[in-house]
Amino acid sequence: MTVKISHTADAQKFLEEASGLHNDAGNPRAKALIHRILRDSVNIIEEMAVTPEEFWKAVNYLNVLGTRQEAGLLVAGLGLEHYLDLLMDAEDEQVGKSGGTPRTIEGPLYVAGAPLSDGFARLDDGVDPGVVLFMQGQVKNTDGAPLAGAIVDVWHANTGGTYSYFDGSQSEFNLRRRIVTDAEGRYRFKSIVPSGYGCPPDGPTQQLLDQLGRHGQRPAHIHFFISADDHRHLTTQINLDGDEYLHDDFAYATRDELIAKITFSDDQQRAAAHGVTGRFAEIEFDFTLQSSAQPQEQQRIERVRALED
Repeated sequence: MTVKISHTADAQKFLEEASGLHNDAGNPRAKALIHRILRDSVNIIEEMAVTPEEFWKAVNYLNVLGTRQEAGLLVAGLGLEHYLDLLMDAEDEQVGKSGGTPRTIEGPLYVAGAPLSDGFARLDDGVDPGVVLFMQGQVKNTDGAPLAGAIVDVWHANTGGTYSYFDGSQSEFNLRRRIVTDAEGRYRFKSIVPSGYGCPPDGPTQQLLDQLGRHGQRPAHIHFFISADDHRHLTTQINLDGDEYLHDDFAYATRDELIAKITFSDDQQRAAAHGVTGRFAEIEFDFTLQSSAQPQEQQRIERVRALED
């Protein structure tokens, strides 16, 4: 028989005390959040009959999760980061905001301060022998007018599925650049075709996914921050058409409007026009930004990021 005490007056008073509700110091918002978390936690412990062994396994899991710095990976894998997008989509719908390229998750691997280029950038350092990729497109507003001077902040994985900064074998800011759009709102870059990848197989995220009977694979994708004066900041990514995990992304980031057609070519005349030899790939993808006069909407959301003040 499971004993339940969370509903008693003494238990409620105890949780209020632990949350700091009985003092005038601290942060009221933090107190309210912690109080709700504690109440929900003890309800789960009682309703699910959590044993002391299970409880301490969970505590140790959090220790390992922090040591491996996989919290950002876990919230993506459990769909919580995607759920924030769904909430923001619903808020937009409620106030009548529509149009523009859809948002999707940022993920945990952005690094601030990538080199800035005008119109065109080469992202890769030439070390990875992947298939050369040429990508271009236009940044526009919802009326279809080009946005000159917009910033296209782009980052992606190498053919091994790893990212510079987090992978010490790669050069600084490899596969990361910021590109200022030209007078017609256009951007172009040369890079390599990224690979999809999975959670570290020995890490705590995959350990939990195994318990859920789920894989931890992502399709090949390219991340973007798109920003322009007087327009809403866009956090998004494109997933490459044809990938095995295109519609089975463990992080739930795929949206139909963000699937990019990638064309591979062995045409050496076209390759020569691009200044390369051998096989290459091309992607064309436009981004559309909503206008906004609110400074807060013009900035990316505040969170801890690598090399960001």
